[in-house]
Amino acid sequence: MADRISSTHGDLDPALDWDDLRVFLAVARSRSLRGAARALGVNHATVARRLEGLERALGAALFERRPEGLVPTRSGEALLEPAERVEQQLVAAQRRIAGRDAALSGRLRISLPYALMQAFLAEDIAAFARLYPGIDLEIALTDAFSDLARREADVSIRMAFKVTGEVVRRRLLRYGKTTYAAPAFLERFDAAAPGPEACWLGWSAGDDYATWPRDTSFPQLPVRHHLASHALQIAAAAAGLGLTLLPCFLGDRSPGLVRVPGAPVVPDRSLWLLLHDDLRHTARVRAFLDFVGPAILARRALLEGTGAPPTPSRQALAQ
Repeated sequence: MADRISSTHGDLDPALDWDDLRVFLAVARSRSLRGAARALGVNHATVARRLEGLERALGAALFERRPEGLVPTRSGEALLEPAERVEQQLVAAQRRIAGRDAALSGRLRISLPYALMQAFLAEDIAAFARLYPGIDLEIALTDAFSDLARREADVSIRMAFKVTGEVVRRRLLRYGKTTYAAPAFLERFDAAAPGPEACWLGWSAGDDYATWPRDTSFPQLPVRHHLASHALQIAAAAAGLGLTLLPCFLGDRSPGLVRVPGAPVVPDRSLWLLLHDDLRHTARVRAFLDFVGPAILARRALLEGTGAPPTPSRQALAQ
């Protein structure tokens, strides 16, 4: 393997196939062939075949199987840094080329949370697409931070207390959250003497010992019935399973839910627009930022929870 990777500078033999190196990096990051296949959008057999070909070309095994997954061997560790350097150089070149694109056309990759898409951003994105028919949108719904440096997204919209890393960021506003329940649940609910069904809906099994209820109007209620998404929380609360703490932009737009009287609106995370510096002058990226930023700010009352909340009678009329 020494003749394919310089021991002094970690330089790679230019004859090595970049697609094989991409597979190697994906396996190293995911610790499995299946995880690498999902990350690359290919099948398991393709990952296995390319990894075997790379190992034959280098004359060394690159991974060993352990209980925690596939772990790089010493040869794999020697390959990791130069392979990542090649990846960074290629991605930087892609960003510079994309940054010179002055046409309002082409593909725009957007990463955003499902909750924002569900609540209102689908309407705004559809309006953007009508305004710029030459731009093709690729939308990834995720709560995770996309790696903008590796071009996992061109623009990312995130809900976070703070943002770190080398990205261009614009903080829009801080959204509010409050307590919601089904009207029928509230008819039976007595905060002074809550019955056995009165509870908070939790987000994960660890919420059994969560501290967040202490900061609500009902800190004495237990956390039960764990549901790990906003959509599940909304459906369960609307069915009368318990109280749920939701962003106002979701709760106020959910048929079957109303705000619990007396529960305050509490500021939560901020909404951020994020992009890599190399793309800030790309026309389609600039157009999207200039459109979606004001569109989000136009919904300030909904997001901050300062608008008129729904009542059971208003919701009945709306259905």
